[in-house]
Amino acid sequence: MNSERLTKVILGPVVAEKASRVAENHNQVVLKVLPSANKLEIKKAVEMLFDAKVDSVTTTNVKGKTKRSGQTMGKRSDWKKAYVTLEAGTDINFLDAE
Repeated sequence: MNSERLTKVILGPVVAEKASRVAENHNQVVLKVLPSANKLEIKKAVEMLFDAKVDSVTTTNVKGKTKRSGQTMGKRSDWKKAYVTLEAGTDINFLDAE
């Protein structure tokens, strides 16, 4: 796979209460990824960027919410979320990432 593509696959971490609970209990990291990314690309991107061993990847498509601003209706864009399960003893620190 193209290393340039792999650097663009991960858009950032998901900072939420559920994400921190999953990280503590199941040794997982929740990431926002490109909607066109597949599980293999996400796994290789995490291993390349964070030097972490990945056990498995689960993805979900999150539908954007419909919002109202006055009389007009709008919609937030859809996005993809990836739950990355790390091998035992492996951890990711987002502050030390390259």
